[in-house]
Amino acid sequence: MMDSVKDLMRRRSLKKYSSTEPTGIIPLSKLKSAVAFIDVEDTSFDVCKNAILAFFRENNIKGEIFFFDFRKLTEGERLITSITTTILKKDLNWYGRPSKEKIGYMLDGEPDLFISLLPRADYTIEFMAKCSKAHFKIGRCQLPGNTFDIVVLDSPEKPHSEAEVFKEMAAFIKKIR
Repeated sequence: MMDSVKDLMRRRSLKKYSSTEPTGIIPLSKLKSAVAFIDVEDTSFDVCKNAILAFFRENNIKGEIFFFDFRKLTEGERLITSITTTILKKDLNWYGRPSKEKIGYMLDGEPDLFISLLPRADYTIEFMAKCSKAHFKIGRCQLPGNTFDIVVLDSPEKPHSEAEVFKEMAAFIKKIR
């Protein structure tokens, strides 16, 4: 029963907040702003963060990185990312939607490009991807309704790190003319 109520609320929330902006593949030269989502639990998290920031700098893109950090921090353990751009378990409501502050902060950047390096299609990233008004969306696994314009899949034999996947995404984005 609880799952069906949760699913109902998720569907209702997606319907209410989903962007109606058309999306498609856009050349790198037209991208002026971007937002990327990475998981701090990935072993390549730091390398990936630096690669994304370097890519944004090299291509004159005003970019923001959001971090998913759903770990249970132990006594004395500190957050290693900015609280403003980190989505914690406590920032989610009971059915997984991020707080209005986190949503607003992402939307305020008005990104042209939305990048998800999360290897799974959970509701939280689905919500952020669908409510984003970005004109070009790229991810690691397709979301319901074909949210992403491009999907870079892991090989079935060996899952790749976020840094490896971003390297492939960046190379692909650079080829688009």
